[in-house]
Amino acid sequence: MTSSYVYDFEYVNNGTENYFTYTVNSDDVISRFIMEYSGQIKQLTWVPSSNNWILFWSQPRAQCEVYGFCGAFGSCNENSLPFCGCIKGIRELPPEDWGLGDQTLGCVRNTALQCNENSSAGREKDKFYTMDGVRLPANPLMMGTRNSDECQSSCLKNCSCTAYSYNAVCSLWFGNLLNIQEQYGGDAGTLFIRLAASELRSSKNKKAGIVRGAIGVPIGFSVLLVVVWLIILQQRRKRMIGALKEAADVTLVAFRYADLQRMTKNFSDKVGDGGFGSVYKGVLPDSTFIAVKRLQDLSQGDKQFRSEVSTIGTIQHINLIRLHGFCAEGKNKCLVYEFMPNSSLDIHLFHGSKTHLDWSTRYKIALGIARGLVYLHEKCRDCIIHCDIKPENILVDDSYIPKVADFGLEKLLGRDLSRVLTTMRGTWGYLAPEWISGVAITAKADVYSYGMSFLRLSLEKEIQTIGKKVNQASSLLLL
Repeated sequence: MTSSYVYDFEYVNNGTENYFTYTVNSDDVISRFIMEYSGQIKQLTWVPSSNNWILFWSQPRAQCEVYGFCGAFGSCNENSLPFCGCIKGIRELPPEDWGLGDQTLGCVRNTALQCNENSSAGREKDKFYTMDGVRLPANPLMMGTRNSDECQSSCLKNCSCTAYSYNAVCSLWFGNLLNIQEQYGGDAGTLFIRLAASELRSSKNKKAGIVRGAIGVPIGFSVLLVVVWLIILQQRRKRMIGALKEAADVTLVAFRYADLQRMTKNFSDKVGDGGFGSVYKGVLPDSTFIAVKRLQDLSQGDKQFRSEVSTIGTIQHINLIRLHGFCAEGKNKCLVYEFMPNSSLDIHLFHGSKTHLDWSTRYKIALGIARGLVYLHEKCRDCIIHCDIKPENILVDDSYIPKVADFGLEKLLGRDLSRVLTTMRGTWGYLAPEWISGVAITAKADVYSYGMSFLRLSLEKEIQTIGKKVNQASSLLLL
């Protein structure tokens, strides 16, 4: 559990019954547990600012990690819809339940295996179908064999053996196969599924059968219609998968502070400082680099934490830095962002950078920053004023696509309250005149700061002196 600061969790096993309970530590937090038909347990937390339930925690994390989700001889694939399918030579059982989304009964063989009990002189010996890059089933029987051929022979000698795998050690499986997952990362292996020989006839015989069956122009025309229909279905499925992946990307991950300490090597690789804390480089278990902002000022940290976790996690745009997750354990509060290897824009303009930005790249950066600000000001449900636009808060990726960072840390302005005073934290030289005079702040303040940043990007020289003179003149005009 990564959310002990929200609730207390207790599991009871007294010999007659098993159950668990949880109690919320604070009445201000509204949280609920649900167990979905898919087999996943989820904790949802109510966020008043967005008036919606937000996924806080789920177990198992992925659908294919649910035990027996696709049933016996079923294969799960996170990159396809539906998730479940049957292995080659095996059909759905029963098909009508699969159509309703229930695959727990799994699949059944089309043809029985050739074993000692049902052998016949006219039948060939069983063969094996190869599945690469899969998560191997659980609970194999390990045997010491010299090579893969001996491992295969050991499986054929036992009528109950249904699959084998060889990787220095021979692994055999007996009976039903559960939890096979295709396109599996990590410790994926090669699995050899035992099938009747008739299910694995040569491609030459199959091709001859298709040629004999495809007779006449009407049949060819029908095949063409089927192909067009399949292409349309494939395009629809790709769009659906894209939509599901986009929805999954919005879900924030709740990190433990101890895990972040390990990922950042105890916060040893410092890459920057911000108005609300320092930023450290880290790496996830899947080798993905992250940037961890460690909040130091408790008053500002709480404000930033509530604002970012409740709203910024749902903001997705190519020119805005993406929030992966957060950590909140007592005084330890952190925000986990995507890592930008090219650092911030000011590094490429000053500080002795060897990188020269041509005019095409500068134009792309300026246009991307503008698009990010337009999204914050006009496309979000609530208008978000950045209040600190400057090259130090513009990150660039490998393709020099700009990402506006450090946004959402100030008070969100409702559409009916478009003029609200917020906490002043900008950098001198980029501040709009209204900051100096103390008048109400609007989105135009970001436009002014963007203009000063554009000057710095175009002139490639420090803007502090220029900005100070501009602000002094503006102050006199306002007075």
